[in-house]
Amino acid sequence: MKGLRLILPLLAVLLMSACKNDAKLGTENNPIKLYFTPSVDADTIASNSIDFIKFLEKETGYFFKSGIPTNYISVVESFGSKRADIAVMNSFGYLMANEKYGASAKLRVIRYGHDYYQGQVIAHVDSGINSVKDLQGKKFAFTDPSSTSGYMFPLKIIKENDVKLGNKTFAIKHDNVVTMVYQKQVDAGATYYSAPSSAGEIRDARARVKTQFPDVEDKVKIVTITEKIPNDPFVFRKDLPAEVTAKFITAVKKYLATEKGKTTFKNIYSVGGLVDTTDADYDGLRNVIKSININIEEQLKR
Repeated sequence: MKGLRLILPLLAVLLMSACKNDAKLGTENNPIKLYFTPSVDADTIASNSIDFIKFLEKETGYFFKSGIPTNYISVVESFGSKRADIAVMNSFGYLMANEKYGASAKLRVIRYGHDYYQGQVIAHVDSGINSVKDLQGKKFAFTDPSSTSGYMFPLKIIKENDVKLGNKTFAIKHDNVVTMVYQKQVDAGATYYSAPSSAGEIRDARARVKTQFPDVEDKVKIVTITEKIPNDPFVFRKDLPAEVTAKFITAVKKYLATEKGKTTFKNIYSVGGLVDTTDADYDGLRNVIKSININIEEQLKR
């Protein structure tokens, strides 16, 4: 009798788990899992996404559950384990999710009126660097090996100019690179670029340190700007039902048309809108990766 009392609760747990696994996607026991890449503070994403989730549930009739993994690789892997059905990802992360798990991009974000961004090479005004050729033998800071704007696209320009850099370092964050150039720890570096506002206010990575270094525009100059890089996509699991995908796309577009939606997405990812996209829109990025010999599969293992 005692053994039976111990077994019954276990059977109940197993039965509940089985029911949950068999539940139709989008129901309370099997909500649609929406992941956010942690490119900004996780608390900022979490607090701002609450209203978005409520709106999605009201518009689609589905239940949703959001998640914020610790890094973008976790978002990629979540498609393989089906922990994620939909995710907002960075462009390079999307290529990995597409190549390994067949995930597909359906929407692309708009920032500052553009569905793309760019990288830039910056240098201290005292460095004597006025062109890419002048980088020969210079101390240089990239952001991260997985960064498109802070590593891949600038590296492509450097290689095309047959330049051999001197000491290279990875500063991880874009504002770290700007700071290192400003303080002359390195001669030059690579960060993201966004065009100035209509009022002439800078919106590239230098803007991130302007509070700390008010004269950053006078001390750190732009040497060159890379070609265009497609903005972050909304990515959908390979075998996600077409009805779920269609309802989500309609709902998120409707949400971004509201004032609350605009504020929410501006707070999370500085997003001002969305545009339809396809996998082919990321072929240019694939070509850049090939040209600088980055193995996506190896990158995924790191």
